[in-house]
Amino acid sequence: MDPLTEDIVPEHAREAKRQARAFANEHVAPNAERYYRTGEYPWDVVEEAREQDLIGANVGEEYGGQGLDIYELLAVGEELFRADAGIGLTLSLAAFGTDILEKYGAEWQKEEFLRPIPEGNALSGLAVSEPVSGSDLVGMETTAEKDGDEWVIDGEKYWIGNGVEADWVTLYAKTGDDEDNRYGNYSLFVVPTDAPGYEAEHVPEKMAMRASKQADVTLDDCRIPEEYLIGAEGAGFYMLADFFNKGRVVVGGHGLGLASAAIEEAWTFVQDREAFDRTISDFQAVQHDLADMRIEFESARALNWRAAEKVANDENSGLWAALAKTKSTEVATTCAKRGMQLHGGRSIFTDRRIARVFRDARIPVIYEGANEVQRNLIYGQSRF
Repeated sequence: MDPLTEDIVPEHAREAKRQARAFANEHVAPNAERYYRTGEYPWDVVEEAREQDLIGANVGEEYGGQGLDIYELLAVGEELFRADAGIGLTLSLAAFGTDILEKYGAEWQKEEFLRPIPEGNALSGLAVSEPVSGSDLVGMETTAEKDGDEWVIDGEKYWIGNGVEADWVTLYAKTGDDEDNRYGNYSLFVVPTDAPGYEAEHVPEKMAMRASKQADVTLDDCRIPEEYLIGAEGAGFYMLADFFNKGRVVVGGHGLGLASAAIEEAWTFVQDREAFDRTISDFQAVQHDLADMRIEFESARALNWRAAEKVANDENSGLWAALAKTKSTEVATTCAKRGMQLHGGRSIFTDRRIARVFRDARIPVIYEGANEVQRNLIYGQSRF
């Protein structure tokens, strides 16, 4: 049983998919349970991914990466999250935010901060979310103010992937206070994690994706050179919105990988277990559950890959990215829940893959913009 077939993947993206599957089967899946139990950062897997040029694969070839496009990144995301969402997220976050720097940053910024990522000498992160504002991009309260030739940043960022482990983060801060232009009040910066006033600690332990580490970042009179501003002052919201359109399609792939894992586990379990002198898979109710899981999965996958094309061609990208992210991540939760039910009492054992998938599936419906926010975007950008 292999739901993640190649037929829907464009020809040029299939090699990236195969490379990701081979890596996931050799290095991710065998380590998944161990890192869930320890909650440690999987440095050995990250180092192996560096050796195989999977870290920063999205970075352009001129800066040392593979220059993978949205189709290739979606294919890779499906495979990594099918093997394990915790390690998969760690590998995804290792170069998080680099797309913004590559597209809008100055050439010297790309050489100093971007190039070391695919070359295996640095990790990055993206610092946007805050304890109160959550997914509200125009409600963020962290500020950046000019003081001579420096920016002074004050505030708090929360749920920041690699906030401790990264060498630098792309940070979103308020630089204006124009009530008539709320979207023009924010800017993006490169903030080295060793900058004075930058302090980070891991958030309390999570129930899922424990191999991925998030941080609470405090910025207290954090000073960076004025040239660490990315692009134009006041353009941060628009740059971030563009970045999230691509990212949400890939997060849809995270959901598809989790849904695929749930379907595979459920299918195998019901074929092997007997009850009432029959194989469980002989019961019509079980067959209908598996049929429904397949229907939902294929619907989500078709939508997600259509969304990839729409975003690649810049055709109402915000709408299609929100559609894909919402549908695919929610299908992951549905398939995981049904898979748990089909496993019966064995589903609650923590060493079961289906139990880990069930826990992990709760997270992508929240990150990269909670699905309630995605529904606002879908309604607002639809043309009924």
